[in-house]
Amino acid sequence: MIDFTNARLVKLGEVAVATVEERVAPLYVDDEKSLLAAAGARDQVMFTNKRIIAVNRQGLTGSKVDISSLPYSKIQAFSIETAGTFDRDAELEMYFSGLGKVRLEFSKNFNLSYVAKLIAGAIL
Repeated sequence: MIDFTNARLVKLGEVAVATVEERVAPLYVDDEKSLLAAAGARDQVMFTNKRIIAVNRQGLTGSKVDISSLPYSKIQAFSIETAGTFDRDAELEMYFSGLGKVRLEFSKNFNLSYVAKLIAGAIL
C-alpha cells in the first residue's frame, strides 16, 4: 500500500490523461472512464468515474510499482484545502472505511473543485 502520509512526496500536478492512462487502463472494469490525471516526479494518480487509482514507483530504479485502488464508494468523508498566498499546495483528505485517512497534496493550480464535485457525486 502506498504511504500516503510520506511528507517527502512531490506535489502532484495535473497532466494529460493519456500520460497515466497507459499504466492504469488495463485495470479498468466495464464502463470505467478516465476523468483527470495528476503526476509528481515518480507518483501518479488517476481519477476515474468509479475510483482513484494511485501509482507509486518504488526503489532507486522505479521498476517496482505499487498500485492502489481507492473506490469512491468507500469514502465516508472528505475535505479539500486550496492553496493560499504563502501555502503553495492544495490538499485532498479522504476518510475511507477500513483504511482510514488518505491525504494527497497537489500543486497550487490543480482543479480540486472538480475533484470535490466528482467525489460528492459518487458518495452522496
